[in-house]
Amino acid sequence: MSITDVQRGSKQPPRHGAQPSPQLTDITDSPAGVNNFCITVATINGSGSQTANNCLIRALFKMGIPVSGKNIFPSNIQGLPTWFQIRVSEDGFVGRRDTAEIVVAMNKNTLAEDTKRVAPGGVLITPTEFKVAEERADITYYNLPVQQMAKDSGANAELRPYVANMVYVGALIELLGIDAGEVEAALVSHFKGKAGPINMNFGVVKAAIEYTRANIVKRDTFRVQKSNKTTGKILIGGNEAGGLGGVFGGFTVAAWYPITPSTSLVDALGDYAKELRVDKASGQKYYAIVQAEDEIAALGIVTGAGWMGARAMTSTSGPGISLMTEYIGFAYFADIPVVVWDIQRMGPSTGLPTRTSQGDVLKVYYLGHGDQKHVILLPANMEECFEAGWHAFDLAERLQTPIFVLSDLDLGMNLWMSEPFAYPEQPMDRGKVLSAEELDQLGGFARYGDEDGTGVGPRTLPGTDSPLAAYFTRGSGHNARAQYTERPEDWLANMQRLARKHEYARTLVPRPVLDETPGAEIGIIAYGSTDAPMAEARAMLASRGVKTSYLRLRALPLNEDYARFAEKYPRVYVVENNFDGQMARILMAEEPKLAAKLIPIAHSDGLPLTGRWIAQAIVEQER
Repeated sequence: MSITDVQRGSKQPPRHGAQPSPQLTDITDSPAGVNNFCITVATINGSGSQTANNCLIRALFKMGIPVSGKNIFPSNIQGLPTWFQIRVSEDGFVGRRDTAEIVVAMNKNTLAEDTKRVAPGGVLITPTEFKVAEERADITYYNLPVQQMAKDSGANAELRPYVANMVYVGALIELLGIDAGEVEAALVSHFKGKAGPINMNFGVVKAAIEYTRANIVKRDTFRVQKSNKTTGKILIGGNEAGGLGGVFGGFTVAAWYPITPSTSLVDALGDYAKELRVDKASGQKYYAIVQAEDEIAALGIVTGAGWMGARAMTSTSGPGISLMTEYIGFAYFADIPVVVWDIQRMGPSTGLPTRTSQGDVLKVYYLGHGDQKHVILLPANMEECFEAGWHAFDLAERLQTPIFVLSDLDLGMNLWMSEPFAYPEQPMDRGKVLSAEELDQLGGFARYGDEDGTGVGPRTLPGTDSPLAAYFTRGSGHNARAQYTERPEDWLANMQRLARKHEYARTLVPRPVLDETPGAEIGIIAYGSTDAPMAEARAMLASRGVKTSYLRLRALPLNEDYARFAEKYPRVYVVENNFDGQMARILMAEEPKLAAKLIPIAHSDGLPLTGRWIAQAIVEQER
């Protein structure tokens, strides 16, 4: 049966001798209640709601409650509907939740859709000005005079739509028991202590609290209470973490062209570099960040800088990767170290481009013209985004090749809880770089030679003070001594060397994370942002008596851990956020003898996967 047959909902043929498991009933989300529910805020893109939503997340986090947020926004800059989901989970689950117990509907154009979204027993909060007909008997309605309160704030007409968002912040503080002091602290941090905007926004918050207390009778069961589950943790987004990691990894050149959702990674890189890579006395910058005219030029700059010996990187998304393909092929065949961050999204500039996906995995692994396989890092959390920021440079220089870091919008542009990052203690790995003294001792070198079987030859950097340092950099046919050739045997020898390099990479990339359960007959494989809902999915399955073991891939190429894992289990589900089961295809190609065990669980609709969806998809196959 093909991957797409399974992915599109067809069940596998019945397993020999297998009987339906009576405990495998439909999966439902955990019961909502104290410190366990989801808030969905529906607004208009460009209305300033991000400030309000982030204040709520930071306040809940400071109260010790595990919390996560999800941006769901359109591809336009301003004016179309946008949603933001805030999940509160005492159990620490941070993947997206299917149900929305509290919906704040601030966009009249999506009101009908948002009303349907409210879970039975949930709450709908709307502006009084919408004059909502309370047609659903299974939910609670609360109304707030949003426009009047924004007007009463003293804000001018241009600012009123922005401060209006603070009305629902104040109402949620009163209805749920959120600490108002923590919201004020979040505003102080956001506005960098500027009294004017702080007082205006928090004034609206206080007015909304007072209005809610005086005019609304709470008729729902949702509330929060202080906990201690976030002690010692930080809140950060994946693009910020990756940018900080790049600074710690010693980047000196970055070139890029703006594209959602990768732009904020370079923004963060620049912000941290200004703080950490500028001489305080002289003001001299020890880095260069260039906005190029397009993605082709961006990678051209990075490739040239990598050849010169700089630690160089770019950040883009799927459409940019397509434009970079030729330079990637050149860097691969010429053995030039570069780092490319791909913050994956749905697709090109039509449809749902700025929604999340894991749809570039197959393309990037084989990217180029001719036979190529690339090294890919697959971070799944903020610590790994930071680690990838510096480790990618070490790998690029050790292997002399392009290194890809595949994140996605969900990881990159949302706030996540994290342990503080570990400082990279080991020195930078510059790889096989020959000095003038070493060249004099050797009497020369073979740039594309392979004396130790790793497929990696020695290199020199421009400016090395030795007449023996020069060589021709060739992306076309070359022999071990960098001489141009069209001889078939030389081409084959070079391809064999590059294949040995790929095998060597298997020993250097991060190993998979294993969590095996005694007695499990089911193996699950996932990677990247799918790890967050996987924790909840496995808990849901375990509560129904279904034991699972889990392998999370952290990189390609694979090492021996994958085969050892897959060989242990009769059935291995490969879960990913794309349509075609791309990682499953790679696993089948890499280990054909294990292909029959793999069952792809692939889904892509622009949203992060949920634990309930994953668990239900596995249940459907196990029945």
